[in-house]
Amino acid sequence: MRKFQEKIEEFQNYFKTHNKSKEYLGHSSKVHSVGWSCDGKRLASGSFDKSVCIYTLDRDRLNKEITFKGHGGSVDQLCWHQTHPDLLSTASGDKSVRIWDTRVQKCVATINTKGENINITWSPNGNSIAVGNKEDLVTFIDARTHKIEAEEQFHFEVNEISWNNTSDLFFLTNGQGCVHILSYPELKRQHILKAHPGTCICIEFDPTGKYFATGSADALVSLWDINELACQRVFTRMDWPVRTISFSYDGQLLASASEDLIIDIGFVETGDKIADISVEAANVYCRMASFVIPFGLCL
Repeated sequence: MRKFQEKIEEFQNYFKTHNKSKEYLGHSSKVHSVGWSCDGKRLASGSFDKSVCIYTLDRDRLNKEITFKGHGGSVDQLCWHQTHPDLLSTASGDKSVRIWDTRVQKCVATINTKGENINITWSPNGNSIAVGNKEDLVTFIDARTHKIEAEEQFHFEVNEISWNNTSDLFFLTNGQGCVHILSYPELKRQHILKAHPGTCICIEFDPTGKYFATGSADALVSLWDINELACQRVFTRMDWPVRTISFSYDGQLLASASEDLIIDIGFVETGDKIADISVEAANVYCRMASFVIPFGLCL
């Protein structure tokens, strides 16, 4: 515990002097999603204005590099390739998925789907993209051929989707507070984890492969051992439903946000509070940056 206490104090002291925030106006309408590239050098934002903005990080300043246009509806969620820092995928209400390449600064693939898309995730091995729509249909796309591999219709409210770090299990959170775990690519049910008494909204895997975290309408964030599927600890500092969570690049810190006007940052191994960052908006999307600014947050 002593080594943890020293590390906790180190992080707390860091945030006392590194807790400034700055707003950047990049869209003409509400921002729905943000995400850092795997090398931490670019930030992408998707908006109701149908565009995707790419920013580069110059020390502590963001500079707009590209504005991608092409979607016919709002860009509801985006995700970067987990090992290729130039590739980005977006899910839109226009019933399509687009893949963008910052090197050529354009869309390199458009995949038409059956419904209005609200969730998207890219497998850690880079081979597959999964997108969920408003009718709880999840479509699996081969990221190399841009062809649809499979579709799976679920008969419950699907909130967020994700692969584990080895890309052989697929996780879905639902409206009954559960996490459904499927084998991949077989899509056979392996387990249903009763994670929360309220709606399970979001899920995130830590980069070390040891834990995953879930956020819920009960205002709780739960940390789970990925092998035992056992809850290790619960973060209880929020008052409103937890909408988004994010691990730091080294897995030591966990950020969570809700309609509370703060982002809570906790120490993963003990649950201790490291810092809270005040924000202006009630609906916040938080993503911890990696490598370049290990404690940088995008709001």
